[in-house]
Amino acid sequence: MAKQPVNPESNSAAESLEETTARLSGGAPAGKGQATPRRREQEAANKRPLVPDDRKLAAKQARAKSMEARDRARLGMAAGEEKYLPLRERGPQKRFARDYVDARFNVGEFMIPVMFLVILLTFFPDPSVQTYGILALWAFFLVAVVDAVVLGFLLTRKMEAKFGRGKAERVRWYAAMRALQLRPMRLPKPQVKRGQYPS
Repeated sequence: MAKQPVNPESNSAAESLEETTARLSGGAPAGKGQATPRRREQEAANKRPLVPDDRKLAAKQARAKSMEARDRARLGMAAGEEKYLPLRERGPQKRFARDYVDARFNVGEFMIPVMFLVILLTFFPDPSVQTYGILALWAFFLVAVVDAVVLGFLLTRKMEAKFGRGKAERVRWYAAMRALQLRPMRLPKPQVKRGQYPS
């Protein structure tokens, strides 16, 4: 039997090893290279240590931030900013009561100076001076109480006219306690001048 001649074109039709590998891998070129874990490197770069390197510096910065926050809260409360006020000071009705008390001349706000004056009078050797001082203190105290009661009635009537009857809060005690304080010592600080009553 005679041997058939080998066709040189049939060798060209056979796949090479590189072509077979490329076909099985979906056409991706061989030798892609090692994948770079970029996500891990990014996460590692963004991570911050739980314990800072310089603890003293971190503590100093924390104290500075805390002091700044306290100062801001103190100034905000003094200025009457709603978010810095205690719960018992919040609300439009409490603001109305504060403004009404601050606009009014209150007898009780001079209670502390009068008490201090009576204490000084007790150092006089004359018993009559001491007696008159005590009587004057009691008389002043009664006048201050009457003035606080009048303030409560007037304020209640004003608040019912503004906020509606039955919806006005009970602020008589709140207003009386503020009226007994010296004007510069009140917190929040007065936001109106004397005679500038809220509308």
